[in-house]
Amino acid sequence: MELLKEALALLHDPEKLKALILWGSYPVLFAIVFSETGLLIGFFLPGDSLLVTAGILAGQGYLNLWHLFLLLSAAAIAGDSTGYAIGHKAGPMIFKRPKSLLFNPEHLARAQRFYEKYGGKTIVLARFVPIIRTFAPVVAGVGRMRYRRFLSFNVFGGIGWIVAMSSAGYFLGRLPGVDRYLHLIIVLVIVISVIPGVVEVLKERRHHRRQAEAAPTPPSPHGEGEQA
Repeated sequence: MELLKEALALLHDPEKLKALILWGSYPVLFAIVFSETGLLIGFFLPGDSLLVTAGILAGQGYLNLWHLFLLLSAAAIAGDSTGYAIGHKAGPMIFKRPKSLLFNPEHLARAQRFYEKYGGKTIVLARFVPIIRTFAPVVAGVGRMRYRRFLSFNVFGGIGWIVAMSSAGYFLGRLPGVDRYLHLIIVLVIVISVIPGVVEVLKERRHHRRQAEAAPTPPSPHGEGEQA
């Protein structure tokens, strides 16, 4: 438990995240992107902030931007395909998997509701929504989406996510003195990345509230005029 807390602190601290990327370079980046998108236990990993930080380092000359595009796009595509395979093999029973430290069925349910709203486009849109991007391909696998169709969304979304986030970091990295604002940049990235999820939650709550208000009032157990 303590080891997990230390790992989370490391991965979400901008300076430590930067040091980890410089130390592990492309293999570590590949492993984190693949794990976040392909393994159910990877939902807590720092996808957006990782990519922006890697892009900043590329802008500063520590990494090659084109290598990031190629390797991390491959990791994102392979990750989603792995998630799809997990969902396809496990089927609907995965929704009954008990809650644990590294698995929360509510995350899977949120991804399902997202999928029901946006259909196949979920595979693209979910790339930019933390947690949802981990579970959306699993839901697609459970729903038996045709793999060829899934793969087209997967490739488009995976490349788009990697290029957008890494490029944003790259241009920031070319600005003088950007290291002084690294914490602020990462916090801003995290805030922006969670906005779509927050909006969806608020919409869902409002929808449930309206449904509850519109529901007919159950009849009184006592008939009209009957003495209690």
